[in-house]
Amino acid sequence: MASLKDGKLKLEWAREHMPVLKIIAERFSEEKTFKGLRIGMALHVEAKTGVLALTLRESGAKVRLASCNPLSTDDDVVAALRDLGMEVYAKKGESKEEYYDNLYRVLELNPDIIIDDGGDLTTLLHTEFKDIEVLGGNEETTTGVIRLKNMQRRGILRFPMFDVNDARMKHLFDNRYGTGQSTLDGIMSATNLTIAGKTVVVAGYGWCGRGIAMRMRGMGADVIVTEIDPVKAIEARMDGFRVMRMIDAVKQADFVVTATGMKDVVRDEHFLVAKDGCIFANAGHFDNEVSKEALERLSEEKREVRRFVEEYKIGDKKLYLLGDGRLINLVAGQGHPAEIMDMSFSIQALTAEHIAKNHHNLEPKVYAVPDEIDYEVARLKLRSMGIDIDELTEEQKRYLEEWKEGT
Repeated sequence: MASLKDGKLKLEWAREHMPVLKIIAERFSEEKTFKGLRIGMALHVEAKTGVLALTLRESGAKVRLASCNPLSTDDDVVAALRDLGMEVYAKKGESKEEYYDNLYRVLELNPDIIIDDGGDLTTLLHTEFKDIEVLGGNEETTTGVIRLKNMQRRGILRFPMFDVNDARMKHLFDNRYGTGQSTLDGIMSATNLTIAGKTVVVAGYGWCGRGIAMRMRGMGADVIVTEIDPVKAIEARMDGFRVMRMIDAVKQADFVVTATGMKDVVRDEHFLVAKDGCIFANAGHFDNEVSKEALERLSEEKREVRRFVEEYKIGDKKLYLLGDGRLINLVAGQGHPAEIMDMSFSIQALTAEHIAKNHHNLEPKVYAVPDEIDYEVARLKLRSMGIDIDELTEEQKRYLEEWKEGT
């Protein structure tokens, strides 16, 4: 049962631990940055997202919010946001029909700006809602950016979209430290098992995979990395991890965690050779990295043995899937820490401001987040941490512009 009190406390706690967004919110509120604009959001609906949505509304925007994943909503936070007058269309455990109905409700606002996570909202604006004139939008995650770039490549992207995922203050911290900690949190919460002494296979050594591998090793796990990119594979090995094919790694695995953005990373041939008791979890956006279809087809029996833990009996062994193969850090955990999302959502807010002020000069293509936004968030974050750093002297600046002499 959703608790209004608990939801408000979660929002208050998150806001208190998001000092960068708080500074930005104060300016936005004073300037009414988004006055008269409509903003449609499809993000994981939990406390940090709630703080971002309230920040945009307090800046003059009319805001509607839906979830970007059927299992990632915190119902307590939804209750609190609704009590504060926010238009939120989300609940934990949505059916596919409910999920899309909620996205439809957001788009019925006719948003001027969208903030998307995974690309479903953007896709609907290019299929069922083509008549809506959008000034521009932001995309939060790798999966959505891949979809956007495919749309641009095919010449069908109708409005400018900003690749927030690859802003340095996003992927270096959110994807690495946020995903690393929150994935571990979700797995431990779902299973109540030890990590120390276990063999953990991490599929993918992008920024998310790096973070997961790092945190698992920190908990005492023997970590194996699987990759398709030879450069990332070498990097993983030189970072001290074993590297091998999934077909070999899964035979040793106590846990397998996927973080690739690709479908069927773990499939039939892997389940058949996985050892008894192996636990599979996913930290990628969609629930297709660990093939549920293959698990269903291969298993003789399936049952829920613990909340968010399903057991599949295949021959004389049992395999386990966490959180229906969806984002385990949000299904069974609390999502990224507030201090991490402070940086990511500050980038979202400042990039939305950039769209509002500069949309007339933007083309329908995928843009990188402007460097000045990255640096502004970094400066504000350092300030909130009480850290001062050096600056170049005038002589050093001149030295950087010299070409005749190196001394």
